[in-house]
Amino acid sequence: MTKITETLLAFFALSAVYFALYSGVIPTSEKVHDEILPFLPWWTLVTFGAYSLGTLGWGVLTFKDKEDKYKELLNQIDEAKSFYKQKGIDLDQ
Repeated sequence: MTKITETLLAFFALSAVYFALYSGVIPTSEKVHDEILPFLPWWTLVTFGAYSLGTLGWGVLTFKDKEDKYKELLNQIDEAKSFYKQKGIDLDQ
């Protein structure tokens, strides 16, 4: 099973449980139903966004620690500049 299939399966399973809780198929207390369940999707979205930004920031922060990838990227930038210079496009302004 691919990673996207696993992710979609988990998403649909959690969505089914959430909608069963929200619609009352799975009984919950009135406090949970009225005060927690309506805000759960937003809390999940904010948590996922914070995790994504944190992961991206950490990757940018530690990029120079991966010396071989850093040098490979610099070589690719130099190759792209020389390619576009041959085509008559000046990128060094």
